[in-house]
Amino acid sequence: MPPAISDAKPRPPLYTRLFADITPLRTSADYRRLWFGNTVSWVGQQMTALAVSLQVYALTGSTFAVGAVGLCSLVPLVVFGLYGGVIADTVDRRKLGLYSAVGATVLSVALAAAALADVRQVWVLYTVVALQAVCFAMNAPARSSMIPRLLPPEQLPAANALSSLTSNLGMMGGPMLGGVFVGLWGYQAAYLIDVGCFTAALYAMWRLPAMRPDHGGGDEAPRRPSVLEGLRFLATRPNLRMTFFADLAAMVLAQPRALFPAVAVLWFGGDAKTVGLLVAAPAVGAVLGALFSGWLGAVRRHGLAILVSVAAWGAAVACFGLTRHLWLGLFFLAVAGCADTVSMVFRGTMLQAAAPDRMRGRLQGVFIVVVAGGPRLGDFLAGSAADLASPAVAVVGGGLACVVTVLLLALWRRDFARYDARDPQP
Repeated sequence: MPPAISDAKPRPPLYTRLFADITPLRTSADYRRLWFGNTVSWVGQQMTALAVSLQVYALTGSTFAVGAVGLCSLVPLVVFGLYGGVIADTVDRRKLGLYSAVGATVLSVALAAAALADVRQVWVLYTVVALQAVCFAMNAPARSSMIPRLLPPEQLPAANALSSLTSNLGMMGGPMLGGVFVGLWGYQAAYLIDVGCFTAALYAMWRLPAMRPDHGGGDEAPRRPSVLEGLRFLATRPNLRMTFFADLAAMVLAQPRALFPAVAVLWFGGDAKTVGLLVAAPAVGAVLGALFSGWLGAVRRHGLAILVSVAAWGAAVACFGLTRHLWLGLFFLAVAGCADTVSMVFRGTMLQAAAPDRMRGRLQGVFIVVVAGGPRLGDFLAGSAADLASPAVAVVGGGLACVVTVLLLALWRRDFARYDARDPQP
């Protein structure tokens, strides 16, 4: 008798279930070009960010002036992030992404020209940084809103894991390369290389098809999109709203970054090198989380995964606050970074899959505001708590507050833990 034929699908090899799923890169040429272009340009942008900080310090000798660089980018990100989302829901997203990338390229050219001309006015650098943030606030919602149009829903977790890999590799490698190039050939070298990196993003955007927002098939013309309309939509969609609440719980309550200079000395008896290790540890964990993200595609309960990963972030931060052994502390920070990658993958997937296309730009704009503003607010809260009590109380208390907040959110919105990716409901 012939052997019975089984309907069960063969289990994929272990390496595909363990390492990052590159299916989106194999199945979509448009997505592959977009991902590669974004990866290369992001490395260039991080090189430029470091070069600007070094140049500002060389011109002023003031750490306050260097800190003001961050403020120059934060304000445009918060203000224009929301309006960038509105524009992304109004016009052809391909054109918006292309034009904003051209603007960012021109600004890098301006930085290189100023460095070559030995312009020593700090306000020039501040102005260019602010305009770069405007371009990013316009580009990011358009680019993120394109992904669900390029890939099927089941590939979105893999795409978001690849995006996390891009982000964290850029933040790790970009400053290192920037420091090397500035040391060898001056600030203009980093800026000119950034211009070259942007060509990859420009080419990827140029090759994309037109992507006007889908406002539905009704005969009646859609209303002009607005920020308030997007916020009202978010207020009535509990699952999407919970993704932002969970992220804020982690970024605001359990953000130890501002305390790294103090704890490096007080807890570990270290110096600036120790601070560098503390800063790098979460990024290393995030990269590892993205590299070994193949299993994320099999997860269907995205809401539960977000709650668990954010609670894991808080618990890891609290454990970091309890240890006084450097390498153990670095391990807990790496665990926190890995948990943040898992949370980011599923939060991004829910925003892309559960939101209607006509709202995706505005929700990505809100996402930019949360990502830009949440950690800064967390820095302020941690610094204030450390001054009022101690760094240990600030770190441990913040981590535990994050865990408790996540538990309260889970009890408040019990349906969120039952969110099923096979039936995405906003």
